[in-house]
Amino acid sequence: MASTTLPDLNDQLRQLIACPSVSAVDPALDMGNLPVLEILSTWLETLGFKVELMPIPDNPNKANMIATLGRSTDVNGGLILSGHTDTVPYDEGRWQSDPFKLQERENRLYGLGTSDMKGFFPLAIEAAKSFADKPLRRPLTILATADEESSMAGARALAMAGRPLGRFAVIGEPTGLRPIRMHKGIMMEAVRITGQSGHSSNPTLGASALEAMHTVIGELLSLRGEWQQKYNNPGFEIPVPTMNLGCIHGGDNPNRICGSTELQLDIRPLPGMHPVDLRAELNNRLQNCIEDKKIHIDLAPLCPSTEPFEQDINSELLKVAEKLTGHSPESVAFCTEAPYLKSMNIDTIVLGPGDIDQAHQPDEYLGLDRINPMVEILRSLIARFCV
Repeated sequence: MASTTLPDLNDQLRQLIACPSVSAVDPALDMGNLPVLEILSTWLETLGFKVELMPIPDNPNKANMIATLGRSTDVNGGLILSGHTDTVPYDEGRWQSDPFKLQERENRLYGLGTSDMKGFFPLAIEAAKSFADKPLRRPLTILATADEESSMAGARALAMAGRPLGRFAVIGEPTGLRPIRMHKGIMMEAVRITGQSGHSSNPTLGASALEAMHTVIGELLSLRGEWQQKYNNPGFEIPVPTMNLGCIHGGDNPNRICGSTELQLDIRPLPGMHPVDLRAELNNRLQNCIEDKKIHIDLAPLCPSTEPFEQDINSELLKVAEKLTGHSPESVAFCTEAPYLKSMNIDTIVLGPGDIDQAHQPDEYLGLDRINPMVEILRSLIARFCV
């Protein structure tokens, strides 16, 4: 159990980094986040927050934390400062220092999750300290979620619960102190082809899943080109939807007709493109591109898809963030929990101190020069929307 005395900002980050909370689709790498939530809960209760843990269905070692400061009859008011508690796996042996030991060098704080995005919580707490003894007209909520880096199970559980959390939300993902109002969605799909194995000396004995996959890949690339002709959003650096053919596995020996193969792909749709519609079109195209009755094609999601995100340009929160940061609203290619909060009628932006270029790689860091500006931005947002 953490001390009931609130540690300083650096010590908070040190404790969070030292508490592993990797989430991954590989069960061998996946961890829970309850120890991280225990630390955060203790600190926030010290400041007077009312803390609630929301268990994640079918994940007994994972939960969301909803910590609220201030009482209000306005259930639709207030500000949410939101972050995820998990990190991606790390490349053991490729870090210059222990990824679970915070290290300061070159005016940077190094450690797994410093930028993406455990580093956001001590900054949010530092900003909240200024209001702990002040009456709030509308509540301040600090939200800590599970599994953003894998299944988005925490954000999905929140959206499914549908309970009021607040009117405005800032997700502290790494954006370099720039407000983000749009990002692409994500779909990860598996195309599995089952044919019929046989002796390679006589092709009529089987049906090659590998040769069928050759046709399927051609169809996928053709569909990608059509989508990129049809959909375009100049607000993005890459203004078209993307489709990446990530990995392929199939067959077992050169003298056997390949009986099965699997291709895994990643699709990044633009706002206005809906994964359910894209999957239906994709499946229809694949089912009709092979005539051989011995070939069976199955399309399956590798994980639940996440919708693209777009916040109205006239959002009050966005306009305030634009003035505070000095930056016009931008877009990013990476995905966040923003669509889930927005689906709950919460005006949502993404705005954090880290840089996405530092995320998901060895020697992840948060620049010391980002800390005070982010704390001041958060203080101003709390003052504007809670006081």
